[in-house]
Parts: sequence; C-alpha cells; structure tokens
Amino acid sequence: MTVVLTSRDADPDRYSVVLGGQVDFVHSAQDLHGYLDGHPLEDLVVVGPDITMAVVTSLAQRYRVERAALGIVLLRERVETDVLREALRSGIREVVQADDVEAITVACRQSRSISGQVRGALSGQDTSRGKVIMVFGAKGGCGKTTVATNLAMALADLDVGRVALVDLDLDFGDVGVFLKLGNQVTISKAVQMAGTIDERAAQLLMTPYRDRVDVLLAPGRPAEAEFVKPELVVDIVNTLRETYAFVVLDSAPSFTEVSLQCFEIADSYVLVTTLDLPSLKNIKLAMDTMDALGYPRSKWHLVLNRANAEVGLTREEVEEVLGIAVMAAVPSSRDVPETLNTGGTIVEEMPRHPVSQAIVALARSEAGLAPVPAKRRRFWRRKR
Repeated sequence: MTVVLTSRDADPDRYSVVLGGQVDFVHSAQDLHGYLDGHPLEDLVVVGPDITMAVVTSLAQRYRVERAALGIVLLRERVETDVLREALRSGIREVVQADDVEAITVACRQSRSISGQVRGALSGQDTSRGKVIMVFGAKGGCGKTTVATNLAMALADLDVGRVALVDLDLDFGDVGVFLKLGNQVTISKAVQMAGTIDERAAQLLMTPYRDRVDVLLAPGRPAEAEFVKPELVVDIVNTLRETYAFVVLDSAPSFTEVSLQCFEIADSYVLVTTLDLPSLKNIKLAMDTMDALGYPRSKWHLVLNRANAEVGLTREEVEEVLGIAVMAAVPSSRDVPETLNTGGTIVEEMPRHPVSQAIVALARSEAGLAPVPAKRRRFWRRKR
C-alpha cells in the first residue's frame, strides 16, 4: 500500500493505477503522523504538489531519523533547481513532475527498492524480496483453497507487510468465488504482457480485496488456462515478491507444468491433507515425487485439515505414515462453509475461532514469528 499526502480531492483510481495497488489518502501532516504510527511497515509516502516545501522538508527530516526505510516522493507542478536542492538536503528521495505518469511510477519503484535495501541492512537480513508460500493439496476437496485464503488474511493481520494471493489452479480456481470478487481482471490478461512483466504491469493484474491484501485471479474459463505458460507465471510471481512481503500461491491439486515451476521458486510448501485414506495416499505419493525431484524437506510444512474428524485415524498415525510432523492441525467446523457462503474468511469474521487460531499460528510460523502465548488469546475480539 502507498499513502498520499494531499489537501485536494484526489482520484483514487488514478493514483491506484499510477502507484500500483491500493492507496490511502491523508490531508495534513498531523494525519500522516497518525497513519504512519498505525502502519509501522509502510515504506512510501507520495506528497502532492499542493503541499508546501516547508511541510515536506519537515516531514523528511523527521522520518529520516525516526524511520530510515521510509521514502518520500515529492510531486511538483514544475521541477525547479532550488526545489531539487532543498529536497536533497532534507532527505526526500525523488522529485518528479506531477503530470509525468511514467516518471512517478519509476520514482516509486526505485524508492521501494531502496526501502527494501535499508530494511535489510538494519535487520542484517535480505528483506527486499518477499516470501513465496505455495499451498498444495494432492486431492481436490482437502481444503487447500480454504487454507490459502485464510492464510493470506492471517499474514496481513500480522502487519508485517502486504500480501499477494495468487490463484494458480488455472483450470478451476475458486479464490474469486471464495472471496466474492465477481468479474475482475484475471491472470489471462498477462498473456498479452508476456516478456514485459514489471512491477507496474503486475499491479494491473491485481484485484484489491482488503487492507494489505491483493488478489490475482485464475482465468474465468478453463479454455484460457492453456495460454498461461509456466515461464509467464514465474515472471509474475518473481515480480510480485519484489513489492509484497508474502506471495501466497493456491496451486492446482496436481503436478502441472505451472505447479512444478512454482515448487522451484517457492520458499515454503504448505502441504494440505485430511484424515481420509484417499487424501493421505495422494499426499504420500506427492511427497515421494517431491523427494525424487529434490525439493528440500526443510521447506515442507504439513497442515492437517479437519483434524478433529472422528474417522478412525489420528494425527500421530498420519505423522507416522507420512514421515513428517504436522505443523498445523486445523479443526473441522460448520462455521467455515457458513462464513464462506457470506463472502469472507473465518480468520476475518471470527478471529477467536479455533480454526482461525490454527491458521494464525501457521501464519506466524511462516512469517518467522514466535507463537502467541495461550494467555493472550483471550484478548482477541471478533471483527465487525
């Protein structure tokens, strides 16, 4: 997300296209301070041409000390030498002409790149590239898309950065149905962009869903899937990881050419199964294939969905059969489909629910955060 400081009425759609993704607006320096206090990982502020240099330089000087990773891009009706000189002294990263769309896009991209480098230097880690999490199930109906959509929402709620949810079940993807997104842009639009995917192009494919979550939808018709080539998907995912902290891939429930390429570039594999024998047989065969292909087991994270179903199998027996520990056990609940039918995820609507808590625990693990102590969970509240 990007925040724009302007005292004028602004066109959200225009800014969204130019800046890529969802945009928030504030109308005074005081409002900006409050916004940034509530968004500790925001890395870009765009300042409109109506804001005086005195205000902008004061902001830049303050945040250069308090938040070194935060970048400020200043828009001016005319870019003059004295403005550039003053901006350079105060720590403003870029000054561009307000009507130069291409220059604004490039300036914002460069600023975000610098922010990633600064964050990495401050933490001693490479945080300039987001983590790609591939959610895979070897059998339809195991709850793969439920886990993927809820995991994306849980990651966003951790406030550790923006999340891209990508539906790569290209033939029969259901993410759009799960989230009630209707007729939106799909990955099929990227076919005409093949070979030219950059951050701006990737953002044109995304559908904003909620704060810090954007979605890339599967094709509307199965016939369109054949035109979405594996190399195009790889370009898109690698581009998204430059601007999102997490890229959650809801893959097809089989080893397609696209899913095989995603296994190659993903940082972790969330493997979803249930307690029924067909699901366990399929995930065991999938794991054998993954071993044969050399996919490192350090990336394997097993999720046992509907883990409390009384079907004669236990979690311990699943771990013994598969030879891997269960990272997250998600209980069965009628509230999951009921929430889905109202157009949302259970993590959003019922954060205290046991299903939500299991998904949040998985999200914290994927984000490298410590588990939430049990005593803190009583303070969670249902979102309205």
